[in-house]
Amino acid sequence: MRTEPPESNGPPRRTNRRGRVAVGAAVALALGATGTYIATASAEEVTAPATRLEAESFSAQSGAQTENTADTGGGKNVGWLRDGDWLQFDDVTIGGPDLTARIAAQHRAGGSIELHLGSPTGTLLATFPVAYTGGWQRWTTVTATASTVPTGRQTLVAVMRSAQPADFVNINYLTLGPASRPPATATVAPPASSAPAPTAAPSSQAGGAAGWVPVDEAAWQRELAAFNAIKQLPVPAGTTRVAEFHTDCAVANEAKDDPIVLPGLAGASHMHTFFGPTVDAATRPADLFNRPTNCNAPGDNSAYWVPQLTRDGQPVKLKSFRVYYGSRLADPSVTVPFPPGLVMVHGDAKRQVATPKGAGGQFWCAGSAETGRSADGNWPVCAPGGNLIFQLVFQDCWDGKHIDSPDHKSHMGPAQNGRCTGQYPVAVPNLSFMVNYESLGGNGLALSSGMASSMHGDFVNAWKPEKLGPLVKICLDAKAKCGIEPTFAGG
Repeated sequence: MRTEPPESNGPPRRTNRRGRVAVGAAVALALGATGTYIATASAEEVTAPATRLEAESFSAQSGAQTENTADTGGGKNVGWLRDGDWLQFDDVTIGGPDLTARIAAQHRAGGSIELHLGSPTGTLLATFPVAYTGGWQRWTTVTATASTVPTGRQTLVAVMRSAQPADFVNINYLTLGPASRPPATATVAPPASSAPAPTAAPSSQAGGAAGWVPVDEAAWQRELAAFNAIKQLPVPAGTTRVAEFHTDCAVANEAKDDPIVLPGLAGASHMHTFFGPTVDAATRPADLFNRPTNCNAPGDNSAYWVPQLTRDGQPVKLKSFRVYYGSRLADPSVTVPFPPGLVMVHGDAKRQVATPKGAGGQFWCAGSAETGRSADGNWPVCAPGGNLIFQLVFQDCWDGKHIDSPDHKSHMGPAQNGRCTGQYPVAVPNLSFMVNYESLGGNGLALSSGMASSMHGDFVNAWKPEKLGPLVKICLDAKAKCGIEPTFAGG
C-alpha cells in the first residue's frame, strides 16, 4: 500500500507498493522501469464479460504498473498513475455511449481520466471524473458518456490528468458498451533466436498476464545440461577468492531509443548511451549475435545501456565502462548462467528526488576525495585526479520462469538471508555497471532522464552459452577471481 496518510492534501510520495513485497527491498536504487512498456496483443479474442475491458490488458503504457486488487472479483488493477501517464488498448469496439470506469483514489486533489481515439492526443471520446475514494483499494464506479460512437475496431488511449504531480488513481476496468473487447493476452516483443543464441517464446504465461514472457524451457534445459557438464578446475594458491569476472565495453552509439521499453519506436525514448554492439529501437537479442561488439570478454555480445549524462546540455564524455559479473550469495556455487533471452532493467527513470550527500542512489568520486557538492546538492565535486562514477547493481535471483515482465524487473528479485529462495529461487550472475565519466562533477549536470536519482540501466543477454558457462562454473561457482576469461587472477 502507499504510505501517505489518507487525510493528506499535499502531493503524496510516489512509492512502489509491490516492490516492497516482491522486488524492491534490498537494492541500492529505488526500483521502477524506464517509464513506458510496450506489448503486442493477441488478435485472438476469448470469451469474457462482454462489456468489460480489464485495465491490465493494455497493449502499451506509460508510467503504469500492475498489482493484485482487493476489488470484488480479484485479479489485477493498474496503479502508480499520475498526470500524463497513459494506457493504450488496441482493437477495441465501442459498443455504445454509456461508459464506466472502476477506480480507486487516495489523493484528495483528484483529477480525470480522458479517453482518446488513436493516440494520447487524438480525438477526445469521454472524460471520467476522479475524486478521493478513501484509499488505493477503496473502489467506486464513475460514469461518462461518449461524444461519439465510432464503428469498427479502434485504438483507445486512457490519459491521466491531474493538477498535482503525484500518483492519484488506480484503475481496475472500463466498460465501453455491450460489445467491448475482452481482455487480450499480451507479451513483450520476444527475443528472436539463432543457434546457439538464446530464444524466447512469443506467448505469455498461462493465464494471459500482460507482459510476462516465459523462458524457452527446452533451450534453457539444453543450456543447463551443457553447463552442468563443465568440469570445475582446482583453484591455485594465490588466487583472490572473490566470485568475479568482468567485461569492458566502449560506447557503441547514442540514440533516443530503448528496445526493451519502447521496441520498434525510434526516437521515442530519452537519450541513451549504448555499450557493446550498436543498438536501435528495433534491436532484438538475435540481432546482437550478428553484430560486432566492442566488449572485450570473448563471447559477450550482450547490450548494455544507461541514460546520457550532460553538463549544461552537452554530453559528458565516458572514461570507461566495466560490467562486473559476481555473486553476493553466501554460497556462490549454486549460481547458473543467465537463461536464454533474459532482459533486465534496474533503476527508475521517473524517480525525480533530491540526492544530497548521504542519500541513496549516489554518484560519487573515484580516485580522489569529494570536496563539495553542486549548488543543488545532487552531485559531488571531486578533487583533481579523480572522476565522477556511478555503480548500478542489478538483482541476482531469478524466478526461474520468465525472461521478461511488465516492468522488466519483476521476474528478478533479491536474495533472502544470502540465498535465492521463495519467489526467486534461481541464482544467476550479479551484474554491476561501473560507469566512469570524464568529469569532476559539480554544477550543470543532468541525466537525459532528469535528476541524478533517475539513473538506471538496461541489459540484454547475448552471451554465447559456450563462453558464459565456463566463466560461471570456473570463476563464480568456485568463488574465484577471473578477468575476461576463465583463468584465475590474484590481487
